Amino acid sequence: MRETVIGRAHVEDTPELDRYYAELGRQESYALWTVANAIEPWHPQPTSLPTLWRYADMRPLVLKALDLVSPEKAGRRVIALENPGRKGLSACVGWLYTGLQVMRPGEFASAHSHASAALRFVVEGAGAYTVVDGHKMSLAAGDFVITPNGAWHDHGVEAHGAVTVWQDGLDMLLVNQLDANFYAVHPDHVQKPNYPLNDTVSIYGGPGLLPVGAEPWSKPYSPLFKYEWGPTYEALQRAATASDGSPYDGTIMQYVNPATGGPVMKTLGACIQRLRPGDRTKSHRHTGSVVYNVAKGSGHAIIAGRRFDWVKNDIFVVPSWAWHEHANASDREDAVLFSFSDVPSMQALGLYREEAYGDNGGHQAR
Repeated sequence: MRETVIGRAHVEDTPELDRYYAELGRQESYALWTVANAIEPWHPQPTSLPTLWRYADMRPLVLKALDLVSPEKAGRRVIALENPGRKGLSACVGWLYTGLQVMRPGEFASAHSHASAALRFVVEGAGAYTVVDGHKMSLAAGDFVITPNGAWHDHGVEAHGAVTVWQDGLDMLLVNQLDANFYAVHPDHVQKPNYPLNDTVSIYGGPGLLPVGAEPWSKPYSPLFKYEWGPTYEALQRAATASDGSPYDGTIMQYVNPATGGPVMKTLGACIQRLRPGDRTKSHRHTGSVVYNVAKGSGHAIIAGRRFDWVKNDIFVVPSWAWHEHANASDREDAVLFSFSDVPSMQALGLYREEAYGDNGGHQAR
């Protein structure tokens, strides 16, 4: 790919160069100028495509897996979502993975750990639980849970519960690209809880409060493993009465590590945002891929010029550096979007960049 711009590669092919390139190839080498313009683009060139998965279409397929495979044989009974622009890579967008996991009452998945950071957002069900490093937490629809890298974790549904579906999210594809992933199965297959039920919420879940006198939290992830839907939604509603929020995201809040104020994990972050009735945001773009789950309401997103209409529990993705905006379809009810992203990774590496529509000649998505 030649470019007639000073500072960019613009070497014309010749028979002599072709022979030279062949000689380099025999030595497992190549001339940089033959690929320089492609591997150093002017701006991000994601192969991921804006995509929406309708829960109404996915749910029957997810539930069908209950009768086809067991958690014991599958390890985790998950239907993964694959981006049409990233076929064969197990990616939903960029290097992010997501899937819908389903369990029936009385089932559990064996305890394991991995170098990947993981999270889950509960879509539907009752009586579910997870155990993270000995901390057992009950789960309900709308709850957000983290399972940090290296932490032992297992999960299941109590016998008195109901079929439960949650969305998994992991950075394992990025970790694999860095050749840094590890996986281990717990020697006892299940963890014995070592703390009172929901203890992390009791200790760290107070609004703006941290425990005094306890041993300082020094781990690189949030000690509040579970973020409950009720308090989260209440916080969104209160914030909306005091501020107009972001012109690009409505009333948006980041789930944070209460000990540091930073993201819940080093590589993955999560947000919750509320769109007022009739609200429509302005368009912007940023580095970092985002996966959305519609927690409440209905509306649409315009992503890279394409419109995607969404309703509760639908999942959609915004590739890195894609223009995007959101709109609430209702004039009476609010809409809420849960999202997770690799933005903390971008920020930690000094790669985060954001641009509003109109800056640097950007064009509005229609």
